[in-house]
Amino acid sequence: MSEPLVLSPRVRDALVSGAGVVALETSVIGQGLPHPRNLESAKRMSKAIVDAGAIPAWIGVIEGAVRVGLDEDELARIADPGAAVKVARRDLPAVVGSGALGATTVSATIWAAASAGIHVGATGGIGGMHPGRNADVSADLLELARTPGLLVCSGPKSIVDPSATAERLEELGVVLVGYRTERMPFFLTRETSVELEHRVEDAGQAAAMLRAAGALGTRSTIVLCNPIPELAAMDEDAVAEAVAYAEGRLADAGVRGKARTPLLLEALAEATQGRSLEANLALLEDNARVAGEVATAFARA
Repeated sequence: MSEPLVLSPRVRDALVSGAGVVALETSVIGQGLPHPRNLESAKRMSKAIVDAGAIPAWIGVIEGAVRVGLDEDELARIADPGAAVKVARRDLPAVVGSGALGATTVSATIWAAASAGIHVGATGGIGGMHPGRNADVSADLLELARTPGLLVCSGPKSIVDPSATAERLEELGVVLVGYRTERMPFFLTRETSVELEHRVEDAGQAAAMLRAAGALGTRSTIVLCNPIPELAAMDEDAVAEAVAYAEGRLADAGVRGKARTPLLLEALAEATQGRSLEANLALLEDNARVAGEVATAFARA
């Protein structure tokens, strides 16, 4: 078997030279966004990271290896509708062993990033506790509890229960830090009723927390919650109504497990007449920018 974890020359050189690197999940490209907007989002995110002085490292499973630092052609393969399977951390051995094309979720991405020596990542929203009794629970949560690093996100996705997700992360020992906010953002909306105990005002303060976590060996991810840009944010009631519609569609179809999130996001975009898609692209780009700034500050320390 060839090496199961492969770094691109650009990413390897950046790590050797001490430059900032940002890990990026490919599930948002493979399953989360429609084609060709997924490729548009990838380009916008990569540019935001480069403009912040760091190197983007898209992560996916290609030809029997977890590859860290995908090029445009590799990203295009994953972005092709239906081409890639969704890969959580638990799925990595199966997908690597089978040689399938895989798009990594947050859990698989932060594991691969930590294994490669990358400390900062970015995504849109993390998974969480879905509403209802015996509801689905995202694998992101446990991986955040046992993987060191810092992940920039806009809080949990709008399709989960924000309070239950925050409580579960507290139980698991994962710290939630507001980026210029004292309340946890909720993906498409700027805030929830969940109050955050910790807040930073700039990338330098976030990088200082990341350095402290490394020195202390706390071994969990710092979740840096960056609210969606104000101009792109959606109305809370409108989002709640659209989510209820999307949940109803999936309940009627009997969809469970990791297939739920991409289908819920698709139904959400339909219910909001595309507004949620535009908001999603805006927050992904902004989270990439913030992550690039944190990675650069961390590398310069």
